[in-house]
Amino acid sequence: MTAAPVKIGIVGVGHVGPHVANSLIMQGIADEIHMCDVNRRKLASEVQDLNDSVAFAPHRVRVFDCGDEYERLASCDIIINSAGHVTLAGTNRDGELYAGVRIARTFVGRIAAAGFDGFWIDVSNPNDVVTREIQRLSGLPPQRVMGTGTCLDSARLVSVISLATGIAPQSICAYMIGEHGFSEIAAWSHLTIGGVPLARLEAVDPDRYGLDRAEYEKRALQGGYVSYAGKHCTEYAIANSAARIARAIVHNERAVLPVSAQLDGQYGKSGFYISTPAVIGNGGVEEIYELDLPHDELEGFLNSCAKVEENYARIPELSVARSRTNPVVIAPDPDHDDEYARGLFPSDVIH
Repeated sequence: MTAAPVKIGIVGVGHVGPHVANSLIMQGIADEIHMCDVNRRKLASEVQDLNDSVAFAPHRVRVFDCGDEYERLASCDIIINSAGHVTLAGTNRDGELYAGVRIARTFVGRIAAAGFDGFWIDVSNPNDVVTREIQRLSGLPPQRVMGTGTCLDSARLVSVISLATGIAPQSICAYMIGEHGFSEIAAWSHLTIGGVPLARLEAVDPDRYGLDRAEYEKRALQGGYVSYAGKHCTEYAIANSAARIARAIVHNERAVLPVSAQLDGQYGKSGFYISTPAVIGNGGVEEIYELDLPHDELEGFLNSCAKVEENYARIPELSVARSRTNPVVIAPDPDHDDEYARGLFPSDVIH
C-alpha cells in the first residue's frame, strides 16, 4: 500500500515558522516539511532541531532545508507564509504593510513560475492585504489562497469567555470577524455556548454570563500585544492556527473556520480578503458563510472592509511578470524606503 506523502512548505523561520513546523509534526499532519529563509544559519539550526524532535512524533516526518531556493517548494501541497518583521507591528499590524507585501513579492511569483498549484496559507501581516497579494501573484484561484485571518482572534475571544464562565473552550462558538487588526469586531449576535445563544444564558444567569462585551472584545483584540510586551513576539497560538487550517485541507474536514478569504458578493462586497466563517476542505475555501448581523455589527464589519480596501490601495504596484523573475528586483520606494529596499528580510510577525 502506497500513498503520496503530504508535503508542506514554510517560508520564514523567525518565531512563528518553526512553531508551525513543530505543530505539523506533533499533530501528524505532514509527512515532509520543506523550509525556506534568507537567514541560512537560523534555518539550518531550526531544521536540525525539528528533525531531532521527530523521534517523539506520532509518525516519521522529514524536514528539509531549502535555503532561499523558493522554487523547491513548488512540489508542496500547501505553503505557509510566515515571513515578516515583528518590530514594525509593535503598536499596529499595519506597521508591516509595506514590509509584508515586499517580502512576499520576493518569492510568491518565483514559486508560481516553478509550477506550484497547491494551497497558500498566509500568516504574515497585514494578513488580509498580504493574502490578497499572494493570490494575485500566484495566479491561483481565490479558493486556494487564504489567510489565518481572525482564527487566532476568535480563539482569544473564546479563551477569555472560557476563563470568565468556567466553560471549556471547545464548547464555545465565537467569531471575531473583519480584518486581522484593530477594526475587527466580535459577532456577539452569533455567540453560543453549548449551542445556546449567549443572550439567552445571560438572561437566566446574569452573574455568570453577563459579560462586559466591550471589555471582552478589547481583550480579544489586544491579546497579541500582551504576548508581545513580555517576549516581543507571538508564536504558539498563531502557529496552531495555521496548522489547524492545513489539517482541514489535508483531511478534507470541511471545518468552519474564520479565515481570511476573498469575498464574492457576501455582505455586498467582492474582490478583497477579509475574515468571516468559511468551510475549509480539500478544495480550499469551499463556501463562505454570510452572517445575518444586526445593524451595529454589520456597520462595524463594513467599516473593517473599508479599512482593508484602503490599505490595499496604498501598496506600490508590481507586475506579475516582474514577480516571476529570479531574483526579483524591487526598486527602492522613496516614500517607504527602509531595510527591505536593501534586501534584508527578517522573518517575524506579530499576531
